[in-house]
Amino acid sequence: MTGPRHSLQRLIWSGFALIVLAAAVAVLPAPTHAAPPWATIVPFKRIDADPNKTYELEESHGPWLILTASFAGPQAEEQAHDLVMELRQRYKWEAYTFRQVFDFSQPTEGLGLDKYGGKKKMKHLHAAKFHEIAVMVGNFSSVDDPELEKTLEKIKFAKPEVLAREGNSKTQRMATVRTLYKFVDSNPLTKTKGPMGSAFVSRNPLLPKEYFAAQGLDPFLVQLNRDLPDSLLECPGKYSVRVATFRGVDTMKPAEFEKLTRDRSRIDEAANKAYALCEALRKQGVEAYQFHDRTESIVTIGSFNSVGAERADGKTEINPALHEVMKKFSPVEKRLPGQTGLALVPVMVGNIVLDSQPLPIEVPRESIVAAYNPTKLMR
Repeated sequence: MTGPRHSLQRLIWSGFALIVLAAAVAVLPAPTHAAPPWATIVPFKRIDADPNKTYELEESHGPWLILTASFAGPQAEEQAHDLVMELRQRYKWEAYTFRQVFDFSQPTEGLGLDKYGGKKKMKHLHAAKFHEIAVMVGNFSSVDDPELEKTLEKIKFAKPEVLAREGNSKTQRMATVRTLYKFVDSNPLTKTKGPMGSAFVSRNPLLPKEYFAAQGLDPFLVQLNRDLPDSLLECPGKYSVRVATFRGVDTMKPAEFEKLTRDRSRIDEAANKAYALCEALRKQGVEAYQFHDRTESIVTIGSFNSVGAERADGKTEINPALHEVMKKFSPVEKRLPGQTGLALVPVMVGNIVLDSQPLPIEVPRESIVAAYNPTKLMR
């Protein structure tokens, strides 16, 4: 066997060995001009602090930041800006503002089910909707960054003048509660903390949650599927419909599993069938994708951004386009020769039998961390 299928087999079996990731190290040339003599004695970083600018948080301001304080009310905008300016000018910290809307006027889902079997709908005790402006300090590339811990400690004991102004504590969120806790806390260290004593480390809210996922798709599976024609990894939607499953290993018993994984013929056969089916469907104008792992290969059809929408009764109304694919490739009732009743006959493409129940699946993705991480998996 030659071509992509042959490459697929080699990848499947080589994948059981350890995948070694290499990171290229760039060597920077030495500067051609010597630094001025005073450059080594400047005691602080140069942080931009223009009162006429607004320093709003962006994705590029680091995946990890420190939330120092937040404000709500008529003066929130002005006080947040003043705090950003003081943190930049006086403390030399990269401070930014981040705006968020909190809406507690709408019902939300509670735990458990109602008497109709749907999700419980709950209301907040105090229905309200308000805007809040947070002041955050970045720019930290990792939660383990030593500089982050040092900066957080300094922030907790800092005493910005803007937060000491009369009336400012009224718009700083939870300031009264923090003052009360500080008063009753027996720890003498707590009493010496400043108005940002409750600062904490936070993720950048503008980055997608996938960025912070510790686990992504197995690097071996990424390597196995990345360069295949019509790979499911290239499906643009979030969901697709699995129409065929070809198992190379159908047991999880250790002894049998080890034996079957050594016998490459069954896994090769599964991969070949998936490859052939995907190719045949594509020739018919069907949007088909293939995906292979260590024990089985699958073929899916279609690209969808959602499985469906939730109705008022709590049930999900399936995406019509997705449902159409499921119906089209589901078994059909036929009267077989010599039988009086109807039988479900699975769909066949060529001589390949499709699954008896097409199902929507979430499209597997490589962790988005790799897009931001300089040591990401190399192609």
